[in-house]
Amino acid sequence: MDGPVVRLRHVAKTYHAGSIDVAAIKDVSLEIAPNRFTMVVGPSGSGKTTLLNLIGCIDAPTSGQVEIGGADTGTLSDNALSDFRARNIGFIFQSFNLVPVLSAFENVEYPLLMVGMAAAERRKRTLALLEAVGLATQARQRPNELSGGQKQRVAIARALVKGPQIVLADEPTANLDTETGAAIIDLMRSIQMESRTSFIFSTHDPQLMSHSDETFTIRDGGLVGHEIRSRA
Repeated sequence: MDGPVVRLRHVAKTYHAGSIDVAAIKDVSLEIAPNRFTMVVGPSGSGKTTLLNLIGCIDAPTSGQVEIGGADTGTLSDNALSDFRARNIGFIFQSFNLVPVLSAFENVEYPLLMVGMAAAERRKRTLALLEAVGLATQARQRPNELSGGQKQRVAIARALVKGPQIVLADEPTANLDTETGAAIIDLMRSIQMESRTSFIFSTHDPQLMSHSDETFTIRDGGLVGHEIRSRA
């Protein structure tokens, strides 16, 4: 697409805890171009995860407008929003969030079942993604039979199997050692360059941050910094 893959206009998110209002995001406006490694950084409690949840259509803003791929998500019904999220957004988590009773193949295939894809196409896509992340021979293994790095590779394949516009990754290297984290970063970058998917990260990891094309800094719910780094 030509325009930004994400556009936020004066977005705020307030949570209500009894009689107390907690402003998690305060009047944030930003645009994220497609086909980038974009980082959202800031101290713990700054609002990074809330911002990712708003972009991921997991949460709705208290005020303001969220556009994903040119679509104003605030105009969608609950069912339409769920379908939009299922088809356009992938998620990678620091805790992997794999289903323990399913094999690696079944974990990757699961999002395709949710969108009603035919069995032959599901198998083709799932095997292709497992091959892409280097786990073709581990397809039948369950998560408890995989290393941390292998689990994150399964999670990456699951996030990408639908061919989403955006992949949101919340601290994807936090539970990995330095060497494994570096391999996972290289894998995500190679997939991003090949598929032209936009990766948006929430992270504290300096190693991951060093690969950023664009960085947004959040503090106390507000956007306080923005840096674009030219690619070599």
